[in-house]
Amino acid sequence: MNHDEDLAFAPLHEQARLIARRDLSPVELTELYLDRIGDFDDRLNAYLAVTAERALAMARAAEMALTAGGRRGPLHGIPLALKDLFDVGGLATTGGSVVLADNIAERDATVTRRLFEAGAVLLGKAHMVEFAFGGAGINHHHGTPWNPWDTEIQRLPGGSSSGSAVAVASGMASVALGSDTRGSVRIPSSFCALVGLKPTFGRVSCAGVLPLDPTLDSIGPLARCVTDAALVYDIIAGADPLDGSTMTVPQFVPVEEVDDEIGGARLCIPREYFWEDVDTEVEAAVRATAGVFAELGAHVDEVSLDELNRLEELGARKSLTAVEACLRYGSLLETRQQEFDPIVSERMVDGFDVSAIEYLETRRFRDALQHSTAAAMTDIDALLVPTTPFAAPALADCDDQGAEYRRINGMCLRNTAAASLLGLCSISLPCGFTRAGLPIGLMLIGRPYEEARLLRLARAYEAATDWHLSRPDLSAVAHAR
Repeated sequence: MNHDEDLAFAPLHEQARLIARRDLSPVELTELYLDRIGDFDDRLNAYLAVTAERALAMARAAEMALTAGGRRGPLHGIPLALKDLFDVGGLATTGGSVVLADNIAERDATVTRRLFEAGAVLLGKAHMVEFAFGGAGINHHHGTPWNPWDTEIQRLPGGSSSGSAVAVASGMASVALGSDTRGSVRIPSSFCALVGLKPTFGRVSCAGVLPLDPTLDSIGPLARCVTDAALVYDIIAGADPLDGSTMTVPQFVPVEEVDDEIGGARLCIPREYFWEDVDTEVEAAVRATAGVFAELGAHVDEVSLDELNRLEELGARKSLTAVEACLRYGSLLETRQQEFDPIVSERMVDGFDVSAIEYLETRRFRDALQHSTAAAMTDIDALLVPTTPFAAPALADCDDQGAEYRRINGMCLRNTAAASLLGLCSISLPCGFTRAGLPIGLMLIGRPYEEARLLRLARAYEAATDWHLSRPDLSAVAHAR
């Protein structure tokens, strides 16, 4: 490996240490990532818009601040990518759709502002599933980002934060921000061997973020390691008067340093729900993690939770997310549906068929289920399950508008949606590879608002393994240019 590649794939916290010591210039690091975008993104298609001039200006400003002794913290001078539903003043926020091509943001979203105030550098806006409505990662308007773990067969990147995952996994950004309603941070993290954190709903402000389902939308990082995810989480989390959901939750306490001590923690493998149609290689890799946690001093057992059986009943009801999406994008569906990606519009219009009574009944059922789940998990620190039931499928196997796409998209979302619907926080992290060399994701699901505990468990597992150190071989992509 050459020095530039090692630097491009170095964890954010290591890059930050080099910058703080003045051994690395923010301009040098930004130029490295812009060069890699030039080398690889024609094929990988992670970015919808690259903001090279803005990035270099921000990097120079970060360098000048360092010279004046004004380092703002661990993200100072760190180049990142933003999913194209976060407002950045002066740039278009399209949500991956041609319908909003002219939607220029007047100001930064709250999370965008917090990242910039911390000294982060914007490389560009990342591709995504149109309006974040899909777990497979496909976008027919702008092309589906190419999962870098297979350069011969195009495989699903996972969605809806597809470009964010591909940018980080291929060394074209240090870290990226995504949104997660039913799995949109964790699915692409699983498919691309990244760490993806979904905080509890209300923990991170969604002000200035295009909504999908304002009752579930959560914002989280896609990173190379747990420490990096924690650093970004600390910056973006916390109350925001512009988002009322953040004002009614327990007070945010920064995670700060994440240690590896988890002795006495209780982790449970649920017997229900999460193992349906799980690939044998995925199941073996995930169950093997129990032994690692046990060696670290945690107690691991199996458990039955009645709430998971009731979750099946919730899943059989009509989709509330489709209703919320219709509320936000319904007028566009009625007047410009032909401009939508059909795999999005054909599912989104289902929301028009849900009556007010059905909606309210389902909301009440879900709210009661969330309360009973929190009570049932009082003595459980985390559930241990597969993030997705399979590794990344080939794009050609599901790139249509029929039943097979719906089936695969639904299976991509099945496990991750559970944590969202139950009102829990969760994190996906690499736990192995298939014989074909494709990443496998482990998901830890924690109690509401206990992200710090969840990050500690994830960090302990990561420190005891080396799956997060793997990199995709992009030599064939580089040679193709």
